[in-house]
Formats: sequence, structure tokens, C-alpha cells
Amino acid sequence: MTLLITIIAAVIATVVWYTNENRDTYKLGTLSLIYWGASLMWFVDFVAEYIELRAEYFAQDFADIINDSLLGLTVVVIGMVAWLVIILLKDPKGVFNKKLTK
Repeated sequence: MTLLITIIAAVIATVVWYTNENRDTYKLGTLSLIYWGASLMWFVDFVAEYIELRAEYFAQDFADIINDSLLGLTVVVIGMVAWLVIILLKDPKGVFNKKLTK
């Protein structure tokens, strides 16, 4: 579930990046890369766990599925927070710069 949730977030971020004219202003490429990097990390984790467990991997308990889903949502939220910190530090519209120079 973690892999699935991060791939969905990566696809959504990529579509928003591709269709938005302000992609450079809002660093949407960075958000997309954050989610694709997380997806790659979870894919490697999936492959390693599948090699270890084989068919048992697909027979997870409901509690494990819920835990994986919560982890996936947490990763998406942390990626969004990291992107917001980048936006605030870059200050693309100069909002903080205007406040500090007054």
C-alpha cells in the first residue's frame, strides 16, 4: 500500500507539474521528484521483501495493510511539508522579502 500511495502522489504531482504554467515559480518539479524518489525507495523495499517472503507477501493481515497505508500517507504528508519548506525558503513571490524590508 505504501508503494501504491506514493506512486499515486507522484503521478498526481507530475500531472500538476506538466499542466501548470507556474511550474518553476512553485517548484512543482521538486515536489514531483520527492514523490518519485519515495516511490523508487518503496519499490526497492517491495522487491526485497518479495524475495524474502515470496507468496506470503500477498497474504497480509488487515492490520498490516492499515499500517502500510498510514505509512504511505505519512510519507506523502512529509514530502508535502518538505516541499512547503523549500517554497518558504525560496520565497518565489517575494512575500517575506517585502515584509522584512518594510
